[in-house]
Amino acid sequence: MQKFKRKDKTKKHRRQHYKLKDMIARSEEASEMAQKQSARFDLLLPEDAGFLEGDEDEDTCTISQEDIADVVDITSGAKYFNLKLSQFGPYRVDYSKTGRHLLLGGRRGHVACVDWQSKQLLCEINVMESINDVKWLHSEAMYAVAQKKWLHIYDSNGIELHCIRKFNDVLRMQFLPYHFLLATASATSFLQYLDVSVGKEVAAICTKTGRLDVMCQNPHNAIIHLGHPNGTVTLWSPNQKEALAKMLCHQGGVRSVTVDKTGTYMVTSGMDKKLKLYDIRAFKPLKSFFLPAGASCLSLSQRGLLSAATGDIVQVYKDVWSTPVTKPYMAHRAQGTVWGLHFCPFEDVLGVGHGDGFTSMLVPGAGEPNFDGLDANPYRSAKQRQEWEVKALLEKIQPELITLDPNELGQVDHATFQQRHQDRVQALGFDPLAKEKFIPKFKKKGRSSAGSVERRKKQVAHEDQRDIIRKTVEDKMKMEKEREEREKKKAVLSSSRSALDRFKK
Repeated sequence: MQKFKRKDKTKKHRRQHYKLKDMIARSEEASEMAQKQSARFDLLLPEDAGFLEGDEDEDTCTISQEDIADVVDITSGAKYFNLKLSQFGPYRVDYSKTGRHLLLGGRRGHVACVDWQSKQLLCEINVMESINDVKWLHSEAMYAVAQKKWLHIYDSNGIELHCIRKFNDVLRMQFLPYHFLLATASATSFLQYLDVSVGKEVAAICTKTGRLDVMCQNPHNAIIHLGHPNGTVTLWSPNQKEALAKMLCHQGGVRSVTVDKTGTYMVTSGMDKKLKLYDIRAFKPLKSFFLPAGASCLSLSQRGLLSAATGDIVQVYKDVWSTPVTKPYMAHRAQGTVWGLHFCPFEDVLGVGHGDGFTSMLVPGAGEPNFDGLDANPYRSAKQRQEWEVKALLEKIQPELITLDPNELGQVDHATFQQRHQDRVQALGFDPLAKEKFIPKFKKKGRSSAGSVERRKKQVAHEDQRDIIRKTVEDKMKMEKEREEREKKKAVLSSSRSALDRFKK
């Protein structure tokens, strides 16, 4: 159950706030029930993750894709394939959230949507101008294409739905699925956010850092990470016109950035031919590796495998957070210079877009074996997709809630509350939250004599005094308990014999 623990129990007040106490109790009961059920169902999950293991004295990076495809089952073997598209390459790649559909965008204007598991072509068009990036939106029914001039939105049949001229010279895009926001980075140094549910621009931020061609998102808190030619990586939110944080990562320009799904680690590659790992909770570097030719593209899988592309060679690294990297876990040579890398969700597949087309690589242990059917179901029908879309729109998170630390949303801003309280006291001339002085109610039939009024005043004063005394006694007992525990530890340490005791007289 500890694995699925969400939060610590909230401290409840003693006397007042009955409704609040009841609400907290019900919330904790629901959280505990969800925790128990998750722990029970964890034992019943049908799939387990595995990795590629070589024979004795055999490196797994020397095993070719053809060898893997030959020995696995027919279904898994069919997931390794090459698409020869040399006329319109190189290609950018994107998988849908469910991992079922593949979107390809060629530099010379070719766009294709494919159900890659059944190899069924959904649509194929040529936009007749250069393409910088492609990105699926909230479902496989719509996708965005960053063309030479403007941003265009198409449906799965290849019909153009929108041409958004406010978003010009777009180089890179990221879609925030729970906020329904499409974030775009342009050659004119602008970071723009488009709300795809209503079709309005939410924010336009001038970063003043030059051409923005390196971009990724943090899936944990929806913060956008941008890499710059001066070696810095900046973190952005649509709520602020300035960067939330700036990190100097490389001595040369930043070539690629990626963040893992827990929002803990960031991996960057630069012109200085170094691959660096950062803990972005503390903004501290963890490890640094030297790659002979550097890495132009990076991608992280759901299980923490890191893929790095160097020219036409794709290398996959395993356990990069915990162990020093000496050699790659897997390697593959593509048929052209790699332009796009993307791990497929819930599958052990890495999509590689290169100058000669597209390659689907088999990478054992890359995907999450068990999916959440309520969030991203690869086997959903059209009716289920429509139901999911309605629910997702109702549960859409507002862009104002995007912060560096998402846990701050459940906390009280004490400083702001105190300031507002002081302003209110100055405006009213008295403190509305101060405890009112007890004035005894007038009673008839001689019960409001001077003696009985004084008795009632003393009784109320004694109740207030009792609370203060109770709190003082509790604090004293707590301190006494801590002192006893310290003395016990001291006694245990003093009673233990030492090797030096034999020298005592």
